[in-house]
Formats: sequence, C-alpha cells, structure tokens
Amino acid sequence: MAQPLVPDTSVVIDGRVSAKIKAGELQGRRIVVPEAVVAELEAQANHGRDIGLRGLEELRRLSELAKVGKIELEYVGIRPNLDQIKLAGGGEIDAMIRDVALELGASFLTSDQVQSRVAEAMGLDVEYVRPQREAIKPLSLERYFTEDTLSVHLKEGAIPMAKRGRVGDFSLVRLGERPLSERELRDLSREIYERTKADPEGYVEMEKMGATIIQLGPMRIAIAKPPFSDGLEITAVRPVAKVNFDSYRHSGMLKERLKEAQRGILIAGPPGSGKSTFAAGVAEYLLGCNYVVKTLESPRDLQVPPEITQYGPLEGSMEASADILLLVRPDYTIYDEVRKTRDFQVFADMRLAGVGMIGVVHANKPIDALQRLLGRVDMGMIPQVVDTVVFIEKGEVTFVLDVEFVVKVPVGMMEADLARPVIVVKDFETGQAQYELYSYGEQIVVMPVSKESRKPSPSWKLASREIEKEISHHVRGPFQVEMLTDSSAVIHVPHDEAARVIGKAGKNIDQIEKNLGLHIDVRTQDEPCLATPKFEETAKHLIIWLEGMAGESVEVFVGEEPVFTATVGRRGDIRVAKSSEMAKRIIKRMKKGEKIEVQRASTD
Repeated sequence: MAQPLVPDTSVVIDGRVSAKIKAGELQGRRIVVPEAVVAELEAQANHGRDIGLRGLEELRRLSELAKVGKIELEYVGIRPNLDQIKLAGGGEIDAMIRDVALELGASFLTSDQVQSRVAEAMGLDVEYVRPQREAIKPLSLERYFTEDTLSVHLKEGAIPMAKRGRVGDFSLVRLGERPLSERELRDLSREIYERTKADPEGYVEMEKMGATIIQLGPMRIAIAKPPFSDGLEITAVRPVAKVNFDSYRHSGMLKERLKEAQRGILIAGPPGSGKSTFAAGVAEYLLGCNYVVKTLESPRDLQVPPEITQYGPLEGSMEASADILLLVRPDYTIYDEVRKTRDFQVFADMRLAGVGMIGVVHANKPIDALQRLLGRVDMGMIPQVVDTVVFIEKGEVTFVLDVEFVVKVPVGMMEADLARPVIVVKDFETGQAQYELYSYGEQIVVMPVSKESRKPSPSWKLASREIEKEISHHVRGPFQVEMLTDSSAVIHVPHDEAARVIGKAGKNIDQIEKNLGLHIDVRTQDEPCLATPKFEETAKHLIIWLEGMAGESVEVFVGEEPVFTATVGRRGDIRVAKSSEMAKRIIKRMKKGEKIEVQRASTD
C-alpha cells in the first residue's frame, strides 16, 4: 500500500497537489492535510491576503477530486492556537505540519526549500517541487493603457477611468460605458497575483489587511478591498515619460552644485507634479559623473539604470536600510519619499554622516519643504542637512532656493535686539533673500523678507504717508520709507542727514516713534565703506562702538572672514552677549592680534 502524502502550505497555495492528481501522478493516493495548514490559510484569508484565498480554493478542488474517487482526503492533527499562528514566520506552523508526517510515516510534499531540508534532516521521505513558474502573459489590465496613460482606476460598481495626457496636463477619461462587477475585479486581482509570482520583475511591496501594493516592472498596482475600502478597487500607475536632466531649467547651475560637493537637496512640489521623474533624471546624471548612487524607496518605483541599486525598508524599517547604506558608502542617495518624522530623521542622519542626500517631499510652496524640517531637525542643523530646495510644478523646475546660515539681526527687529543665528533662504538664480528663519523666545519664526514674499497690509500705505510727513520736518534731501511689518519701518536717508533725524542720544527718533506709534530704523543711502570700530567689554556684553554709523546695517570682519551682520544702534553701538560663541570667538581672535573691521552691508 502506498504511503500517505502530507502536503505543506506552500504546495497547497501553488495548486501543485491538484495539478499532480490531474496529471495522474497521485491517482488513488491518501492525501492527509494537517489542520495546521487549514488554520494558516484561514488566517491569511481573514487578513485579506490573496495567498490564503488561493490555498482555500485548492482545498476545495481536492474535496471535489475526493468525491469522484480520484483520491482519499483526510484532515488530521492539532489546530494551532492564535499565538502559534502569529509565530508562523518563525517555523512554528511548519513544525506542526512535519509532526503529522512523522506520526503517519507519510511522504512529505513541499515547494519550500528550507522546509524540505529540515524535513530531510528529520528523516522524512521528502518530495521537493520547485515553485511553479508559468509563462509570462500580458495582463488583462494592460488593455486599458495607451502611450499617454498615466494611471488606470478600476472599482466594482463603477465605470473604469484613466488619467491621460502628460504630467501637469492630463484629463480623466471614461474607458467604457458599463460598470465593472466584483467578479471581474476579483479575477483581475487573481491574475495580477499570479503574474507577480511568475515575473522576475514582480514583487509584493506591502501587504496589509485590505490593501496590497505590487510592483510589476515599471507599473505600480494598488489593490484595496473591504474592510479598508468600501469595495474592491484596483489602481495602476505607470510612468509615461523619462526626462533628461539637461532639459530642465537651471540644470547647468544645479550640475555645478551637485559636482562640487555632496549636497543636501529637497525636491519639492504638489502630488503628481513630476518630482520622481526629476529625481530619476538627477540620479542618472550623477551616475554619469562616476558617483556611486543608491535609492531608498517604499514602494520602489523610480525608473533608474540597473547600476543604481534600489533599496526598500529592511524588515519594515528605513532606519535599518540606512545602517546598511552607511556601510555601502554611496556618494549620493535618492530618498523617495521623505514624509514622516522618521524619514526626515533618517535623511538628516545620513546627510550629517557625509552622504549626499536628495529627498522627494510633498509641498505646495517652496518654503513649505523647509518648514517640514522644523521640529524634526534642530534648527541650527537645517543648513547642514539641506542646502538646496528644487520646486517642481507641472513637470518644470519653477523655483530653486539656496539655504545659508548667518549670524545677524533679523529683518524687521528693533536694533536693541541682539544678533542671533539666522537661516537665510535665497533665490538660487538672483541671490536675493526671500525668507529668514530664526528663534524668537521658544518660537521659530519664518519671516518673508523680499518684497515679493511680503504681503503688505492695507494700512501700510497710510502708515507710510504719516512717516513721510513726520520725517520731512527733519530731512532736507530725498529719503525713502520701507514698511517691514504693521509696527516697524525703515527709512533710507542721505548719510549727512542721519544724525539730524536720530538727534543727540536718539532723542529725535524716540519722539518720532512716540508720535507715530511705530518702530523706525534709520539707514543711510551711501555706498559700503570701511570703519574702524572701538571695543568695550562689560560684565555681560561685548560692545562694538561705531561712530557716525547709527542705524546702518553693517558686516563685521575678523581678518578677511565675515563673522556676522547687524544693525548699529542709535547710540552707535552693537551689543553681543559675552556668553555667545560668536563673542567668545571675536574676543579670542582679538587677543591674538587679529584685525577687526566693519563694512557697511550691501543691500540686494
């Protein structure tokens, strides 16, 4: 009498048992299915995973074959408890299945190589069959795609739809007149899973209860089902264009920046704007410059040459992937996409370790990309993590920001406030400052500083007229008024008129401010020149005295190195807290005999 045959979960899912019976190989055999196999398949099916449903369908086919006398079918063994099912990945269920075969003295059928070797070591009669690979056939899903199709949207009870056109210029079109049935989508879903199993370029990126993400070559497919969604839904996205980096605006300037040193770059823009396409173009350019380039992606869908390895989350963790990448030591890593706090932290850690980092970030405005770093990365470290922001809209580079770190008095602050670390965000093309980021008490302020970035209040025009009227009593020559905020302004006057406006010990300007209820900075219109400062140390401050330069913006140099920018106070002084690193550095270098000079700051 022939030995009974015990199949494990892998061959039940593959449908290999029923296939062998139909081929006449197992005719009349006693097939013993362990209860552990049934429990594992049931758990998978209850979690919405297609492998569980396929396995249960195979058990149904075996039941039909037993009814017509092709085989004897029996279910034996102990049903595993919930904890044992949870430990299935560690081999707990596999051990229970082998125990059934050992007790019955049965032969063992599996397509799991590890299971096969363990069973042989335990003395079982093992028949190993290689995982089934069927011929790769075109997917039914592909009939919905044309050359200009970006994505296809299918849902039970709804007419199939597709986005067609190009990035930033597409339309949603109907692909038929009849709503799709649940059966049609279920068959299509099963076909996608089978293709994923057979295709070397296919893999399951993510599988959770009610949702699966599959990558098939360049196509990303999302399958949603209840309870996650209110009905079975399939969304397929495919890139329609591969754009050369040279075709983008600013490509020449960006090339120089990428080549001169490892950089921290954020590629920002709204969803569907072409960020990933641009990132792929950058990756290919860097590869052509003989840099070692890797990617961190979840899911992995950047279209890059095979020389660029694409990494996903290692055991579900991007932090673990980053640890491996630091050992690999790439010159640049493309991180698509940086979204959650842990993503920003991984990006920052790798950047501070010296790896060039290019991150893809969702943002509606260029400055929003930097603001997403606030609270996730220490503000003082932001310029070291990100020095460039590239903003993409409708597939085009519309704006590039340059991020710098300086010590200065923030724009619009009263001159009595001390200089502080400020992140200056400039237009990459013109060099004009657009925003300043700095700490104010416990708050982080993001202040627009360019005329384009500032939004004037309706009351500014009236306030400007009142200031002009008041200042005209003190200035003989031409002057200009610039409103900074609702409560502060700057007036630009000829150099020889500044003392008259300020008055002795600042009495005139104090009275003007009192009359208007506004803070006013007085600055001269002269060209930059050098001045010789005098220094005074008090218990708390290093004071730099600059005679005749009250109200002016100046830059302080130690030797030829610029140290900070500040606005001179009304009494001709700049006060720096002695406890600050900046003051300590200046005092130390002064004691070494280095020359300290001050230059009027140029204005953009």
